Amino acid sequence: MITLRRFSHRYPRSARPALTDVDLHLPEGAFALVAGPSGAGKSTLLRALNGLTPHFSGGQSAGTISVAGCDPIADGPAVLSRSVGFVFQDPEAQFVVDQVEDEVAFALENAGLPAELMRERIEDALSLLGLTGLRHRQVAQLSGGEMQRVAIASALALRPRVLALDEPTSQLDPQSAEELLDTLARLNRELGLTVVLSEHRLERVIGYATHMIYLGGDSLAPVSGPARLVLPHIPLVPPVVELGRALGWQPLPLTVEEGLPLARRYVFPHPLTPSPEVEQHTSGEGEHRCSPLLEKAVAERSSGEGSGVRPGEAALCVRDLHVAYADRPALRGVDLTVHEGEIVALMGRNGAGKTTLLRAVAGLARVQQGEVTIGGRSIAGRSIADICRSVGYLPQNPNALLFADTVREEILITLRNHGLQAHPPIPPAELLERLGLSGLADAYPRDLSAGERQRVALAAITATRPALLLLDEPTRGLDYCAKEALLKLLQEWRADGMAILLVTHDVELAARVAGRVIFLEEGKIRADGSPISVLGDSPAFATQMARLFPGRGWLTVEDVLMAGRVTRAADRC
Repeated sequence: MITLRRFSHRYPRSARPALTDVDLHLPEGAFALVAGPSGAGKSTLLRALNGLTPHFSGGQSAGTISVAGCDPIADGPAVLSRSVGFVFQDPEAQFVVDQVEDEVAFALENAGLPAELMRERIEDALSLLGLTGLRHRQVAQLSGGEMQRVAIASALALRPRVLALDEPTSQLDPQSAEELLDTLARLNRELGLTVVLSEHRLERVIGYATHMIYLGGDSLAPVSGPARLVLPHIPLVPPVVELGRALGWQPLPLTVEEGLPLARRYVFPHPLTPSPEVEQHTSGEGEHRCSPLLEKAVAERSSGEGSGVRPGEAALCVRDLHVAYADRPALRGVDLTVHEGEIVALMGRNGAGKTTLLRAVAGLARVQQGEVTIGGRSIAGRSIADICRSVGYLPQNPNALLFADTVREEILITLRNHGLQAHPPIPPAELLERLGLSGLADAYPRDLSAGERQRVALAAITATRPALLLLDEPTRGLDYCAKEALLKLLQEWRADGMAILLVTHDVELAARVAGRVIFLEEGKIRADGSPISVLGDSPAFATQMARLFPGRGWLTVEDVLMAGRVTRAADRC
């Protein structure tokens, strides 16, 4: 179905190739996972499958490529679009019309399908992606995850032979991601649909993949094959694989399901380890929690208390907050406080109101009722520019913040706007170094990969060292090494007294970095507590370690290794 021989591509004005000598063969009906660090060429490879590379992006391609009997370089997207469906990293970039149902119908209309067949295809696509109830909604009013599902439904409506998806679960909550991957697996199994997708959260996809392609960028030649053979070549891996490596488990488990039999036989003698009959108590509305001793130890480490960090004064107070869009409630009486020196993870299903809450705090969403105070001062009546002097806000789409000609200039513009160019709180060169962007300082931001653009936007909003940082899915498009660097940076900012409210679907990140987790559901706060108390027993939002060792109160690999007095594998970043 898909064959590449010594395929390479270099973009215009680029000093180095995006892809070099890629050899790949995928049979019809394959379910292939493309992995690798940000900027390694994953998006370039996917776009080559339908001719977007080089026909849309420009540049020079070398080698040969064949997809469904066509040559994408010679035939281009006009021909390949009939058999290759494509979903971009930024789904909003591919929308053409305003309404969900019309967007799904758009490609079908262009293909000239009969009206009756179009109606059947639209209903099937909306049903497959759980969008039937959103069919009349405006695309602009959807959450990022809902937009992602609309883009996938539009691609599937054409019934392609190959479906290429660039980070399709990056904005989906764990349950929605699992539902999407189950749907793709069913179409792959029952219809023979060849699926090729890129993903940084390998733990979500690796159990579905029949093939894995790892692009190592400059550091490693491309590797492809069964996941079990490719993983040894990857520096950072999902938690269950990392634990298996540390404990010498054989065969190396790739998923929680494969790891469960090994975990059940393993004994951890650490004094903090609860007995098999884990001590539990109930608080609030029937909330089950683990042993208080273990919860205290791990919560202290997560919040930084074990390092002498103590939350300070309230940096953000939200009281009885109500927000609605077109008379549709988005937030319904939200109350929360974030203190100086505290990292709070805001989690929940797509459409729960998480982004709306951040936008309301930043002054970008109209508040119907309630009050938001930052540093003890209400935002009511204040301009967005005034609010942003003390708040850094990173939206889901980093492109909204990027408009300079170089990465360095993005930071300098922020400093000039705040009158800090002469005395920046952190030297721009140091900030770029911390975010792994030093080598891209003179690059045009919009030519970068999604993960790199995310880091550039983060640099732009943190150049002033704001007292309150609002991050909406900051790990979108980030590989494991970039995520580790971000985690370290967040911990440094927390130690300096910054208050951080982090919206994320990445449960592994939340478990490692957050001192508190707030769970939002249908515009209301349903849970607020330590990561263990909120995530430990969650069916949909549990970490891999919580699922591997249920009832133990362990969320991360560090928790498990600490309990077993086992030294974690050395950091490979």
